[in-house]
Amino acid sequence: MSDALEQQLREDRALRDAARVLFDADLAHLRASLAGKSISSRIVDRIGEGASEALDEAMEVADNNKGIIATLIAAIVLWFARHPIIDLLTEDDEGPAPPEQNEEAAR
Repeated sequence: MSDALEQQLREDRALRDAARVLFDADLAHLRASLAGKSISSRIVDRIGEGASEALDEAMEVADNNKGIIATLIAAIVLWFARHPIIDLLTEDDEGPAPPEQNEEAAR
């Protein structure tokens, strides 16, 4: 082999060996971190962290947009109360029929 090819081969082997050392170290770190907890506890921890982050983000957005949140809540309340409100606005001025008329209508 020529000197250039032998030099390239040595460099490639050195890179391969360095990559293998890094991989082995990462694998050992991963095994050590996974050995302490069961799969279910890791899942619960991951879900808890995600929920906590989402709650923190929601609280921050709510603090920055208090007016919008208040308007949204008012709109939701009005939506659920729409039928009673409409009934109040469209109610006849006469009110309920007197008792005499109710008795005649029942006969």
